[in-house]
Amino acid sequence: MERHRTTTPDEREKALEAASLAVQRGGLVVLPTDTVYGIGADAFDPEAVRALLAAKGRGRDMPPPVLVSAATTLDALAVRVPGYARALVEAFWPGPLTIVCHQQTSLQWDLGDTRGTVAVRMPDHEVTRALLERTGPLAVSSANRTGMPAATDADAAEEMLGEAVDVIIDAGPSPQDDGGALASTIVDVTGSQGRVLRVGPLSLEQLNAVLEPLGATLTLED
Repeated sequence: MERHRTTTPDEREKALEAASLAVQRGGLVVLPTDTVYGIGADAFDPEAVRALLAAKGRGRDMPPPVLVSAATTLDALAVRVPGYARALVEAFWPGPLTIVCHQQTSLQWDLGDTRGTVAVRMPDHEVTRALLERTGPLAVSSANRTGMPAATDADAAEEMLGEAVDVIIDAGPSPQDDGGALASTIVDVTGSQGRVLRVGPLSLEQLNAVLEPLGATLTLED
């Protein structure tokens, strides 16, 4: 397992090179995001995705979200994206918003039991977006064993997942929110009525403030 810091331009380049090579070889990487640290794999490599789920102690019933480097990639991964979802993307990407969409049926991947959906996010973190530009979409879940708190620094990620990953990108501690980093807000946009599945840094009120002028609102999942 390699661990790379990103303090200087040279360190950052070495980290990106090592991580992108690991992904190309079907390995797992730990990467920083604007919320918590994540564990990532090539979204189009089924064996790598299975290894990611195994490292976390998850089954196929909990498929990982997909991180992208640009909002335009959404239409390559999803279909029938409603107008209210595009308004949220325009307002909050890059940022801590994950949207669950109908996936493109032509995609040759296996993220788990997705029931025809894909969860997509564009993170607000320069290092991770630079990595995504090199690798393409990555399947990324929070860097922790299931049932444990999400890692907010590289030390915690290494302690939980170091034996399972090939490269750790150490970009310092995650952004803090009220003393603790929060995983992204998740919105299901597969229906005419959008639903917030998980509240994170973005509140229901913040989301609806964007949508209400358009005559739309989100509801909270019961």
